[in-house]
Amino acid sequence: MTRLPNSLNAWGTPGFETTLRQEIEQLDAAQLPLQQGLTRSSHVTDRPFQAMVIAVREEIGLIRAKTGIFYTGVIAGCNCADDPTPIDEQNEYCVLQFDIDRTTAETCVTLLAE
Repeated sequence: MTRLPNSLNAWGTPGFETTLRQEIEQLDAAQLPLQQGLTRSSHVTDRPFQAMVIAVREEIGLIRAKTGIFYTGVIAGCNCADDPTPIDEQNEYCVLQFDIDRTTAETCVTLLAE
């Protein structure tokens, strides 16, 4: 399970959003539902992604953060010699919700349909 302990520790401070963004950007892309968020391509690249905090609120027992994720994908072909599919990266964007448990820092990540 994903954990965001630095973000939990920074909750209520002026540096919370910066800490959250940096901690999200340090996650392995495989921990996030980026593949499901693709709209222009078929496979997420290994390039680093960027996070943008859209909104944050506290709910009973958790911190809920809505974030925009900027990343890239490619249209994967068969890699045959005669495959006409170009390997061009496409910019992708999706909105993820991070629900951080206020006790354990365990974090549930959900793809939002926005």
